[in-house]
Amino acid sequence: AQETRQLDSHEHGVGQLDIAIDGSQVAMELHAPGADIVGFEYGAESDGDIALVDAALLILAQPLDLFVVPDAAKCIVVDARAELESEDEHDDHEDVVEDHGDEDHDDHDGEDHAEDGHDEHEGEDHVEEAGHTEFHAEYLLECGDITSLSEISFAYFTTFPNALEVEVQVISGKGATAFEVEHDAPMLDLSNLN
Repeated sequence: AQETRQLDSHEHGVGQLDIAIDGSQVAMELHAPGADIVGFEYGAESDGDIALVDAALLILAQPLDLFVVPDAAKCIVVDARAELESEDEHDDHEDVVEDHGDEDHDDHDGEDHAEDGHDEHEGEDHVEEAGHTEFHAEYLLECGDITSLSEISFAYFTTFPNALEVEVQVISGKGATAFEVEHDAPMLDLSNLN
């Protein structure tokens, strides 16, 4: 039990989002406990659990559906990737979904990574033993009018009802600022950061 407590470095219901604003680009990195996203943290074994993980990865690869920015900011997704990690094997990403924006990638459905001859769920036994999984997503946005990026609405909480809070760190030309965005108040005000 003590070993389990040491592995439990995250708090259920609480995710972390780092945002870096540099010129017209916005880089975002999300870490969320498996329980927040799919309702469990053990390695997915059943077909139902595997389907939940795969569906979550596809949703997490669509950042502007989760973190809604004003239309006036004219932001597009340049790169988006989502993966599931176990706490004891952060370098072993058994599931990865990538979306590289709209340009010439319309045929990419996020599933073709299983076509290279290995099972995309290979190595899940060690995830089951770890007891804790975490979803990790990275996004890069290009915004036509960064000064209009005054807020971010967290549809994330509606999509993932087990998520209660996201600790947000924003780094911009005005320095670093920390926020807590909660399920009951799902709005991040960025008006003073541009």
